[in-house]
Amino acid sequence: MTAIKHTLHRDVFLPHDERLIGFVHVTKVGRKKKTSFLCAALNNDHESPVQARVCQVKKADKGESYKKKMTWLLRELKVVDGKSSNKETAEFDLHFEKIYKWVASSVADKEAFISCLWKLSQRCLIQKPDFINVPKQLLEEVSKPQGGGHTPQTGDDMAALEEDYQALTGKEESDLALLMSESQAAISNAESFAEQLSKQLSVLDGANIHSIMGSEDQVLNLMRLLDDGINQAEKIEERLDSYDKILQNVKDQMEMMRDKDTLINTRNKNHQHLLEELDSLVSQLDLDTRHLKALSDGDLSTPGGIYECTAAANALQNCMAVQIHPALQKMSAVEEQQKRYSKFSASFAKRLAHHLNNLFIHQGNEMGETLSRLNVDFKLPQHHSSHRDVTPYADLMLWLKNADPKSFKELSQVYTTSLSRLYTKETQDFIECAKQRLGTGAKTDKNKLGVGLGGQSASKLSGSSTSLQGKIHDARGRSGSMQSVDSASLSTHGSDSDLAMRHLFDQVLDKVFSELEPFCLAEQDFCVRFFHLVADSQKGEKEEEDGEGGDIWQPRKPVQSVERHINEEVRGMMRDLFPCLENNLDDFFSYSDRIDGFNSMYMLVRMSQHVNKAQNTGSFLSVTFASCLVKIKRNFDRFIQNQIRAIQECRVAKKTKCGIISFVHTFEDFANQAESIFRGTENRHAHLDKSYVTLVAVIFEQIARIASEHPKTPREVVMMENFHHMFSVLSALKIPCLENDRREAKQTYTDNLYQYTTHLLGRPMEKLHVSTKEIDNIGGDIV
Repeated sequence: MTAIKHTLHRDVFLPHDERLIGFVHVTKVGRKKKTSFLCAALNNDHESPVQARVCQVKKADKGESYKKKMTWLLRELKVVDGKSSNKETAEFDLHFEKIYKWVASSVADKEAFISCLWKLSQRCLIQKPDFINVPKQLLEEVSKPQGGGHTPQTGDDMAALEEDYQALTGKEESDLALLMSESQAAISNAESFAEQLSKQLSVLDGANIHSIMGSEDQVLNLMRLLDDGINQAEKIEERLDSYDKILQNVKDQMEMMRDKDTLINTRNKNHQHLLEELDSLVSQLDLDTRHLKALSDGDLSTPGGIYECTAAANALQNCMAVQIHPALQKMSAVEEQQKRYSKFSASFAKRLAHHLNNLFIHQGNEMGETLSRLNVDFKLPQHHSSHRDVTPYADLMLWLKNADPKSFKELSQVYTTSLSRLYTKETQDFIECAKQRLGTGAKTDKNKLGVGLGGQSASKLSGSSTSLQGKIHDARGRSGSMQSVDSASLSTHGSDSDLAMRHLFDQVLDKVFSELEPFCLAEQDFCVRFFHLVADSQKGEKEEEDGEGGDIWQPRKPVQSVERHINEEVRGMMRDLFPCLENNLDDFFSYSDRIDGFNSMYMLVRMSQHVNKAQNTGSFLSVTFASCLVKIKRNFDRFIQNQIRAIQECRVAKKTKCGIISFVHTFEDFANQAESIFRGTENRHAHLDKSYVTLVAVIFEQIARIASEHPKTPREVVMMENFHHMFSVLSALKIPCLENDRREAKQTYTDNLYQYTTHLLGRPMEKLHVSTKEIDNIGGDIV
């Protein structure tokens, strides 16, 4: 290594007046074959500042000489990364303008080179690079040089750097050259030159001493001047001390003045803040005299007086709801003002409650002339005028609800109690009027029907006159022949009188719904608005009114729990206002069902439409209609059960031949009537299809029973005729849920026709066979 160092120093650095301090044999990471040397060097020029450099030296492409490939100033070095301070590794990084990664030939060479860079940076640089992931002992060698052990290859050079060397200045060098030129033996005989210098030094020392002894008087004068100067300095110091004391007193007084000024400013700020608080408190708790007068003597019967009282009540509420600091609430003036306003609030609440109580009672007593006049027109009276008279008090009701909840609740009860009698009377009279219209029409039709049927009493046609059981029994009692029974059942089941009566019932039912719905919804909307049953969070979400009879109380984005509470509150008030509405409707539906069983179909269709189109399913009217719809469905199911019972109890005369059984004809009329009633409804086959399937199954069963029991007519003939007729009826109706029954009827008819032609007629005749094919073709065309 010494030979390599000598070669590098001689060939590379010495020609450039530089001295090699340390070096390391390295390769780049990932390139093991290309080797080079990293060298640390110093310049030898004493006239210029010391500069340290780091050079990369490589062999020339041709020959054994070395040359510099890259050179960096040491001050450009930013970071020296030793990769690991605990684990031995030969890799290290030097961060100049970019990062250079190297692998040393050994760990010891790497550590020696990093130690060399550390020492150079400590001696030559002001801004030193960062040494990271380097063992601490390498960075302490500047202050703690190693005394033994392994000595790195750069030890001699660094020791030379550590010597206390001071270079001669230019003047010193010129003086030394002049002195040596005056003595001829300075170079040839150093000892005589040194002796000559010693003699000259002794002569100069003696001359110096004689000069000092000759200037003793001057020294004494100088000492006396120094003493005078010291005395003057002491006087000046004493005067300065007195000045310091004076300034200290001034300082203390200024600090006292500053403290007093701070206290004055603080007091002024507190006074200003207190004044602002008092002004704000007075302005918030002050109520105008005109408001006090309106609360005491305001007229609650005129629009102007109501407006003044409303403004005064709101101003009073604002004064009582002011947020006051707890400390200010203890002020006697504030307590007195609050007590005064509480008395005003209680007095006005009592006066307002008394006035509204009388107004509600007066409205509840107005029912005579309006009812007697509107009963003739079959209409429910409108209460827009009474609502309009009470609506100006809505804001006052809100104030009363916040100021005196007990009085507000009592007023609500007075309103419902007073008007419930009026609404109960109006709804009862309206339902009775509807019953009278149905009764008058039924009586007229019954009289006509009794004359047309040979004097049959109208009492037999009331009740279940349109049921299959009544038609079969009436037909069987009117005629002895089966054909006459069938014709009679057809004429009565779908007669013009029955159709007219049912059309009249449909009109009356539609009138009942069209009057009740806006009547109840208008009252519900008034109660919601007047008694403020909508939460504050939903006031902005309430839908606009969609007409006079629309369901206007519909929050767009309701909170479920709040909506449930409000709906229950609204329903409770509506139940108190209309306590008998559901019973009256049930009585009307029961009465209509007794008049004609087909009325249950009309009621089912109409009620389902009203329930399905209701936007607010939680309203009082929707809940009432839903409850009535359940009862109507029960009446419809009872009507179907009566038809089934009539079919099962049907008996055919045994003395005559059996043709098409009466309930087969009546089913056709029943299905046509039902389809006409349910046509155009979305849920027409939701409840009706189940009844169809049940009725057809019972009819097929009873046809087979009568065919087996009849003594005069062969079973195959009865089955063939009746199932052929059922096939024709089902094909004409085209009801999807009866498609399987239609195929079954065709198959049964075909099987019995084949049995009849093969067994009862003996050998089938060609003409009859052709007729059979034609009948089959006709059946196919009908399909």
